[in-house]
Amino acid sequence: MSVLIFIDSADGHVKKSSFEALTYGAQLAKQLGTAAEAVLLGTVADDVAALGKYGVTKIHHVANETLNHVDAQLYTKAIADVATASGATVIVLSHNLTGKAVAPRLSARLKAGLVAGAVGLPNTAGGFVVKKGVFSSKAFAHMNVNTAMKIISISPNSFQTVAGEGTAEVVAAQVTVDSPKVKITATNKVTGQVPLSEAELVVSGGRGLKGPENWGMVEELAGLIGAATACSRAVADAHWRPHHEHVGQTGGSIAPNLYLAIGISGAIQHLAGVNRSKVIVVINKDPEAPFFKAADYGIVGDAFDVVPKMIAEVKKLKGVA
Repeated sequence: MSVLIFIDSADGHVKKSSFEALTYGAQLAKQLGTAAEAVLLGTVADDVAALGKYGVTKIHHVANETLNHVDAQLYTKAIADVATASGATVIVLSHNLTGKAVAPRLSARLKAGLVAGAVGLPNTAGGFVVKKGVFSSKAFAHMNVNTAMKIISISPNSFQTVAGEGTAEVVAAQVTVDSPKVKITATNKVTGQVPLSEAELVVSGGRGLKGPENWGMVEELAGLIGAATACSRAVADAHWRPHHEHVGQTGGSIAPNLYLAIGISGAIQHLAGVNRSKVIVVINKDPEAPFFKAADYGIVGDAFDVVPKMIAEVKKLKGVA
């Protein structure tokens, strides 16, 4: 009996979301009085044993280059095989793109109850009850999982990462990796930018910026504070910005520590993708903009007046000319 945590990686490095999953899994294992183990797929350049500082004691590594690219079918089989061999009764993943693709497959394969998008540790006092957000995180549901095998995917940025000391035992997992049924012919990546899914800070713009020619100040502010850039659906649909920057109900769902919205009205569809942000700051000249109701801080003013002043102040603080 153990808790098995999936360590997600990309380009040879462990993703930030995995640190949160490891912390969550380790604390859950402590709560259940069992061991915290992990599974890592593919080859990585990071010090894998050092991940023990997040509370995991053993890491089952399937160091097969075929798994360097996410393949939901292959990932599901590999994780399921490791879970069965290690005697895991709970599997923990991050509720990111990989987790969303793999967790439901694992649930079907292992006949396991699944809670997707958990926001807290289970209550085990009278069962195994897990809290998750529903209705675009406008409410919470408490799900009681009564299957022998349980799977939890945790919402990014909903659980504080805790790093201590210690190293994990890294063992080679004896897993057969089949040939992929999907062939990757090309991979086009955006370079030089912070990925939205991993970003702690996000600066986003909407139709209030009036056109793509005015996006320079958004990029400048984001660059100064080390943030990723995002946009509303209207902006992406108008081809002012690439679609991978679109956040909202029909775009990406993010949970940064800071979300700065410039010239975005804050319709419910947009809020659905960003309402898990820890701090929301809104700049809009319309005092009745819906976004102000969800904001932690708001500035009523023209973005073309406010943002340049913010840039100037940030430069002053950083000593940038």
